[in-house]
Amino acid sequence: MSRTVNLNAYFERIGFAGSIAPSLATLELIHALHPATIPFENLNPLLGLPVRLDQASLEQKLLAERRGGYCFEHNTLLMAVLQDLDFTVRGLAARVVWADAEAVHRPATHMVLAVDIAGTTYIADVGFGGLGLTAPMKLRADIEQTTPHETYRLTGGDPDWHLQVQLGEHWRTLYVFTLAEQQEADCAAPNLFVSTDPSSKFVRDLGVALSPSGRRITLGGNRLTVRAAGEPDAVQVLETVEALREALSGVFGLGLPAAELLDPVLQRIIDQAPKAG
Repeated sequence: MSRTVNLNAYFERIGFAGSIAPSLATLELIHALHPATIPFENLNPLLGLPVRLDQASLEQKLLAERRGGYCFEHNTLLMAVLQDLDFTVRGLAARVVWADAEAVHRPATHMVLAVDIAGTTYIADVGFGGLGLTAPMKLRADIEQTTPHETYRLTGGDPDWHLQVQLGEHWRTLYVFTLAEQQEADCAAPNLFVSTDPSSKFVRDLGVALSPSGRRITLGGNRLTVRAAGEPDAVQVLETVEALREALSGVFGLGLPAAELLDPVLQRIIDQAPKAG
């Protein structure tokens, strides 16, 4: 269902200027700019704050407050933007297997998009984090597809599609999805699980990611990592709450929640981090 979106605020947030025709070129530009400017982050689950997926809440958080979010927030917002631009787009559910191959047998906790353009279906996903897509993927099996960052491919189909990323000489599966359309109501249960369940990593561990051109910037716990093609990783361990706050606001450009909520959680992240040596 098409919804009215504050396109001007969204375009300003991601730095978009160009044609808004529902074309592949428009989708590619939006898909590159969104994860380069709106961070993946899970501060709300860490702070015990709700993650709301209605349009007004998404625009307030990701656009007005200059926050980020995780897959359901990013891709729900992107879907509304694309629908408002007259793209044909639908939500899909995925099972993340990057860190746990057995997760393929568990309920889906990730959201991706399918976008149809001139008879071809593309997969769009601006909410996966540190190895997330920065370009749409043509829904075609077993062809390597380059992005502004890594090279990816899709395998399988009928019905399970596997999104894989090339890391060195190896291919790693990120997640598995089908083309069964998911309605807005279908996101409620998995969104509640990942944002509130004690077993969810989003409730326990800090994860932030941004993907500007040529770089991947991630914050896992208190380890800030910058990866650039052809260069060794630059890793910095942030040992104070002030350093973590500066990374969140300065490196990632985030508007921060109130200090009385955020600072104790950042101290806990530091305290539970593995100690050197």
